[in-house]
Amino acid sequence: MQKIIRIGTRASELALWQANFVAKKLQEIEGLDIKPEIVQIESQGDLILDKSLHELGITGVFTKSLDVAMLKGEIDIAVHSMKDVPTILPNKIVQAAVLKRAGSLDVLICKDEHNEEFLYQKEAIVATGSLRRKAQWLHQYPNHTVVGLRGNVNTRMEKLKNSSWNGAIFAQAGLHRVKLLPKHHIKLNWMIPAPAQGVIMITALESDNEILKICKEINHTETEICSHIERQFLNTLEGGCTAPIGALAYIKDTDVNQPKIFFKGALFSLDGKKKIEIDKSCYMVDHKDLGKTCAEDILNRGGRRLIDEMHSEKKSIKLLSTKQLSVSQTDMFDTKIGVQMSDFISIKFNRLKPTVVKNTIENVVITSQNGVDALLQNFSPLELDFKNIYCVGRRTKRLIEKKIGKVAYVSNSARELANHLIEAGNIQSVTYFCGNLRRDELTTMLSEKSIEVEEIEVYRTVKNERKFKDEFDAVLFYSPSGIQSFIEDNQVNDVIAFCIGQTTAVEAKKHFSKIEVSSMPTIESVIKSVNKYYAE
Repeated sequence: MQKIIRIGTRASELALWQANFVAKKLQEIEGLDIKPEIVQIESQGDLILDKSLHELGITGVFTKSLDVAMLKGEIDIAVHSMKDVPTILPNKIVQAAVLKRAGSLDVLICKDEHNEEFLYQKEAIVATGSLRRKAQWLHQYPNHTVVGLRGNVNTRMEKLKNSSWNGAIFAQAGLHRVKLLPKHHIKLNWMIPAPAQGVIMITALESDNEILKICKEINHTETEICSHIERQFLNTLEGGCTAPIGALAYIKDTDVNQPKIFFKGALFSLDGKKKIEIDKSCYMVDHKDLGKTCAEDILNRGGRRLIDEMHSEKKSIKLLSTKQLSVSQTDMFDTKIGVQMSDFISIKFNRLKPTVVKNTIENVVITSQNGVDALLQNFSPLELDFKNIYCVGRRTKRLIEKKIGKVAYVSNSARELANHLIEAGNIQSVTYFCGNLRRDELTTMLSEKSIEVEEIEVYRTVKNERKFKDEFDAVLFYSPSGIQSFIEDNQVNDVIAFCIGQTTAVEAKKHFSKIEVSSMPTIESVIKSVNKYYAE
């Protein structure tokens, strides 16, 4: 006996393709004679309050016209792009099946098909209507401009063609399904997709056991498990469409008897400057709460505060940090303090010749973590044969001992280190791995005592001028060069300068009338001084 199944769908080309694909899968079920009928449902907007449902005793506000049609008995099943479906379905409606994922990648379509040069330029314009894609693009390309792009895939492709944009971001699966994917497109493998991106979902009434049994025949179990994890992650973060959230789970048979599930998820700030990420795996038998535990981990590592910031009212105190801070550092600020961040200086590592470390070096001086990173950028730890290492700062010491070797002596300042080397009495020369803005006092003090200093510039500090339209109550500075960069394009006015140490404070006094200096030369100490100042 033939079974008619009414398939509800929206009228866009992509939605109709998906509905017809489901119809084909239903017809291929062995032992059943299915006659699918496509029913196009006109969209009535994002939120629907339907009076006729109230008359049937069904109350609530529904997110899709398809939900209303199903509850009113006009269709038997509805076909959706799963990433667009809320993680909590309306009462009486359930997930009946998901089809095998077609692909999860985002792709960049360039307006000029063969011109990708804008990816390497400081300024470019890229379009997307997704907060997630916008945040991740700005995280990768902070100087680019991202503009809004709405409509179905056909409309968006047409808008790109008629625009002055450099490119636009799409889901690869959607373009491929409607044959709009250009031969020359750029796969954004680094971009974490939306939860359940590329998955077709079928919903049905919870009470319709016959339809549910039929749909189970075309359900793809692996996709069901992976999309469940991704949507569980989204639901726990409570992101919905208001926070940039990416998630991807996949199954890999690393062990024949015990396949593993690998998961990657991330939460971003709206401007892309903050990112909290997690990578985790587990055996298939333990997957039930994987999405939930991963989301809870992100919430505990600053995600809760990040989401609150996106939903909270404007902060009463506005600060600017002249370098990017970690999530744990931004979490230290009092809740009434809002912080913008921008790197006013950047570090460029120099390319060094192999002869620099060809032989054993007797006495090495490193005064910053940048010096350590620059050396490791050029050489492996095994190539660095240093007999005695002297450094400035506890964090520099920890990095050296973790990556290179034992530190002979650590000081709190370059002057203190110079005095130690002089007082040792048996040091005739040192090799100083430094930056272009080196600590001249160290070289001067040693040279005056006839200790030869060989300076090797391993990195350069470059000023990044940034002009801000916003007015700030205070600015956080971590180096004299950061101050010099800030004043190039910004007015000082009555801004308070919070400085990481006395050297930075000396430069600040040339430009600012209000100055606060942290008790210790650490970022955390600067933040503590900010909280203390505004608590008074």
